[in-house]
Amino acid sequence: QGQFVESGGGLVEPGGSLTLSCSGSGFNLDSSHIAWFRQAPGKEHEEVSCIAGGTGGRSSYADSVKGRFTISRDNAKNTVYLQMNSLKPEDTGVYYCRVPGFVQSFGGSLKCFKPDDDDWGQGTQVTVSS
Repeated sequence: QGQFVESGGGLVEPGGSLTLSCSGSGFNLDSSHIAWFRQAPGKEHEEVSCIAGGTGGRSSYADSVKGRFTISRDNAKNTVYLQMNSLKPEDTGVYYCRVPGFVQSFGGSLKCFKPDDDDWGQGTQVTVSS
């Protein structure tokens, strides 16, 4: 059973931008680590970005999206965002937000891992194509 609702996906040209939203559904995500995962066609889910809970701003990004994607929170709106710039065709996939299954963090570093279950919910489709 999913606890979040993803939105903001769509069709965008290469080099374009898109901002995804992850809204809590009866769940306060302010204090939780929240990760964005994506599943490209024919591929397994992969971690894209993660943001720590609380008021801190620790975040992490997959190497493939560093410098292009930015994860952020708006706790007043109970929402986590993923701002995606300079989009590439290889960014195409279904994007999901979830509480990570496992988190490694120390001294400002952060690494999030996908959950072991298959409760991925609906996600939001991102298609980067001309």
